[in-house]
Amino acid sequence: MVLNRRKILLSLAALLALPSVLNAGTVTPLREDWRLQSACKLQADGATITAPGLSTEGWLKTAVPSTVVAAQAAAGAIPDPYYGNNLRNLPGVSYPIGHNFSNLPMPDDSPYRCGWWYRTEFSTPANAGKSERFGLHFGGINYRADVWLNGQKIADTTKVAGAYRTYDFDVTDLLKPGQKNVLAVETFAPTEKDLGINWVDWNPCPPDKDMGLWGAVDLVTTGAVTVRSPMAVTHFPDDSLNTAEVTVYAELHNAADHPVKGQVAGSAAGVRFEQPVELSPHEDRTVVFTAKDFPQLRIHDPKLWWPYQMGKPNLERLSVSFAIEGKVTDEQSVEFGIREITSELTSNGSRLFRVNGKPILIRGAGWSQDMLLRSDESRLRDQFHLVRDMNLNTIRLEGKLETEDFFHLADQQGILVMLGWCCCDQWEHWKDWTPENLTVATASLRAQLLRLRQHPSLLVWLNGSDNPPPPNVERAYLQVESETHWPNPVISSASGTPTSVTGSSGVKMSGPYDYVAPSYWYVDQHNGGAFGFNTETSPGPAIPSLASREKFLPDAQAWPPSTTWSLHYGGGEFVNLKAFNDSMDAVYATPQSAAEYERIAQTMEYDSERAMFEAYSKNKYTSTGVIQWMLNNAWPSMIWHLYDYYLDAGAGYFATKKACEPLHIQYSYDDASIVVVNSTYVAAAGLHASVHVHNLAWKELFSSEATLESSADSSQRVFSIPEALYTSPERIFFIDLTLTDASGHLLSRNFYWVPGTLTTFDWPKTDYTHTPAARHEDLTALMTLPATKVNATAEIETTPRGRELHLHLDNSSAALAFQLHGAIRTESGGLIAPIFWSDNWIELTPGESRTLTALLPDSVSVQPVVQLEGWNIAPQTITPSSTTVKSTGN
Repeated sequence: MVLNRRKILLSLAALLALPSVLNAGTVTPLREDWRLQSACKLQADGATITAPGLSTEGWLKTAVPSTVVAAQAAAGAIPDPYYGNNLRNLPGVSYPIGHNFSNLPMPDDSPYRCGWWYRTEFSTPANAGKSERFGLHFGGINYRADVWLNGQKIADTTKVAGAYRTYDFDVTDLLKPGQKNVLAVETFAPTEKDLGINWVDWNPCPPDKDMGLWGAVDLVTTGAVTVRSPMAVTHFPDDSLNTAEVTVYAELHNAADHPVKGQVAGSAAGVRFEQPVELSPHEDRTVVFTAKDFPQLRIHDPKLWWPYQMGKPNLERLSVSFAIEGKVTDEQSVEFGIREITSELTSNGSRLFRVNGKPILIRGAGWSQDMLLRSDESRLRDQFHLVRDMNLNTIRLEGKLETEDFFHLADQQGILVMLGWCCCDQWEHWKDWTPENLTVATASLRAQLLRLRQHPSLLVWLNGSDNPPPPNVERAYLQVESETHWPNPVISSASGTPTSVTGSSGVKMSGPYDYVAPSYWYVDQHNGGAFGFNTETSPGPAIPSLASREKFLPDAQAWPPSTTWSLHYGGGEFVNLKAFNDSMDAVYATPQSAAEYERIAQTMEYDSERAMFEAYSKNKYTSTGVIQWMLNNAWPSMIWHLYDYYLDAGAGYFATKKACEPLHIQYSYDDASIVVVNSTYVAAAGLHASVHVHNLAWKELFSSEATLESSADSSQRVFSIPEALYTSPERIFFIDLTLTDASGHLLSRNFYWVPGTLTTFDWPKTDYTHTPAARHEDLTALMTLPATKVNATAEIETTPRGRELHLHLDNSSAALAFQLHGAIRTESGGLIAPIFWSDNWIELTPGESRTLTALLPDSVSVQPVVQLEGWNIAPQTITPSSTTVKSTGN
C-alpha cells in the first residue's frame, strides 16, 4: 500500500477540529479485548507494539473505557482502592490526607510517571467499497497520547492533549482490509499544569490522576461526507405554545480531496426538509434549516418537553443525512425535545430560569462520577430514579461531563442539567496559563458543546466555577459558544463575581458547606440563606449506615472513629467533621458509640436538609434556585451526599424528598408561619391544612385548621403559631402538620422538633464553610424521651411496579415515637440498595398507625428482613411474611 502522508495529515488536521462521530453509517465499538502495560516495562516504540503477532503475555486484560488504576483494580492487580487504607498504600502515593493530588507533581516513585500502553486488534471487511471512509473515534483520553495504527503514528502528544477533547482520525489509507489491524495508544497522565480531571475537596485523586482511555473507542465507517452533531432548536413566537419554530443545525465534513455536490435531507418531529450543498475539498461547514426558509419547520400543536413536575418530557426524533447522487454517505439520528430555555435577572438581581416561558424554581444537587471514572448504565438508571424520588428537578455537573447514557436518561426522565468547567486547579489558575492551555480549553469546550448540544435536558453552561474567567478567556469561550450555536443560557461562573464582558451572573456561591442549624436558611440575609440562586451549598456531613460503612471500613463500629474513617472525609477545610461534631455535642449530646453517633447525625441531617430546601421553596421567586452540595459521592464518603456511594439513602434523602414534594405543607423558622407550597403548574382547590403543637409531655399547646386553594407554582402562608407560645418556658415544641385534598386524601405530612430558643449565629465569624453559632439551640431533652412500644409487621407483594415490602407500624403507647426508620437488609445485616421507600425517618404520635411501602431492587434474590430503629424504641428485626401475588386484573 502506498501511503499518501499529505492526504492523511490534511484529513487529520480537519478532523481534530471537529467533534465526535457517534451515530455514523456504521459504528463498531472497540470495547473488548484490550491489553494494558506500563511503557517502563516495555522499552519499545509504537511501531514494534503495533506489529502483528506481538506477544502480550504479562499485560493486563481490560475493556475500554477504563483508566489505568480502574483496569488494575478490576484485574485484582491492586487491592480495592476504596476499602480502608488501600488507596494510601498504593505505589507512589505520598500525598497527605485531604489533599487534592491533581495539584501536586507526580511522585518520583510513582508507576504512573511512565506512559501506559493500550493495545487491541480488530478486523475490517475485505470487500470495503472504494467510496468508504474509515475513522477512529476517541471519546476521551486523559491526558496526552501517541496513537499508532499498523506501525504508523497517526497522532502525537502535541495533537492529543486534553481530558475533555474528542478525537476523530481518518485512517482509511492505513487499514488492512480483511486482515488483523493493530491499534495502540500510549497515554500519559496530566501534570499539575494541565487541564486534567480533578476532585477538588470532594475526595482523594487516584494516583494515576485518572490517566488512560476513559471514553469510548469506535471504528466508524462512512462515505466521503460525514454528518455530525445534529441539533433542533425551538423558539415559541407567543405564550400560547401552540406553534414551535424549529431551527436545525448539522456539521458537515468533506473528507475527499475534490469538491462534492450533494443533498442534505432530514426530518424533525416527522417534518421533512432538504437543501442542496456543495463542499470544497476537506471543507467543514455548518448547514442550517430555519423555519423562515423552510415553513414546514413551523410545527403546530407540538408535544412539548417539560422538566419533572412541570409536565411530560416528550421526545421527538431528528435525522439528518447527506447523499451524493442519491447514495447516502452518512446519517445521524438523535432524540430532541421541543422546548425553549431562557433566563433573566429578577428585580433583586437573581438568575431566574424559564422553560417554555414558565418560571421554574431550580432544586437540585451536585453530581460526581465514580473516582475511577467507571460507568454502568444500570447504576445510572438507579440514580436517576433516586433523583426523581426525591422530587429534585436538576443535577449540576462541575467538570464531570459524563457519558451519553447519562444525558439520554436526563432527557427521558425530565431532569435538567447544569454543566460547566471545574474549579480549583489549572482550570482556574489563569495567570499561569500557557498558550497550549487556552488552545486545549477552547478545543475541549467546542468538542463538548457539539457532543451535547442537542439534549433537551441541558439548562445552562457555566464558563467558570468558583471564579469567572478573565476577559480574554471568557471572550474565547463565548466565541466558541456562538460558533457552535449553543442554544441555552451561558453564565460566566457559579459565583456572584461580575465580569467586564457579561456583567452580573445572577447567582451566588457563598456557602455554607458545613453544618448550620435549620433556622440558618431562613434568617441569613447575606450569605447562603434562601434568597437568589445558590449554585452549591450544604449543611455538610452525611454519615453512612453501618451496613454501608462495613463495605469500606475494616472498623465500621470503632469509637472514637479511627484514622481510617478520616480518609473518607473531605479535603481542604473538610478533613475533619469538627463543626458538625461540636454542634452535635452542644445541641443534642456527646455520643458514646458509633451507633449513637450515626443516629444523632442522621437526625441532624434530616432537620437541616429539609429546612434548606423548604426555605428556598417558601421564598420563590425571591429565591430562584438551590443546588445541594452534593447529590452523590465519587467514592465511599462521610460528607456531602443525599444517598451514599452504595446508593443507600439516609435521613437527608428523605428530608429532601419531603421538602420538595409536589404539594407540601411546611413550618417557617423565621416567623413561625405555616406555608403551603405548590410545585406543580396546576391549581389545587379544596385543600385542608392543619397544625397541632405539643410539648415534650405531649400536651397540646395549639391547633388550627384552614381550607384553602393553592395556585399553580405558588407559596402561600396559611396561618402562624402564636408568638406568645415561644415566650413560654417550653424547651421543645413538636409541630405536626397535615395537608389533605377535598376528598380527605393525605397529600403532605410534616413533623418538626423546634427549640424554644433558636440558635444565635456569630455572623462576623462567617467564612466560606459556614456560620458558627454564638449560642447553640438546646435539643438535649430529646435524649431522654420516654420509651415507646411500636408493633411492626411486614409482608412482600408482587405488584406491577415490582416486589413491594409493606411495613405496618402501630404506636400502642401514650408517648411519641421519634425518628423511626426501617432498613431492609439481608438476614446477616448486609446492605440491600437502592430501596425506594414511600417515607422514612418518621414520627408516630400516640396511638397512631402507618404503613410504609418499599420497592425492592430486582436483583434481590435473598429473603430480606427489616431492621426497625428509632430514638426511643427497642430495635426490632422483622421477617416479612411469605410473598403473595397481587392481582393486576385483565
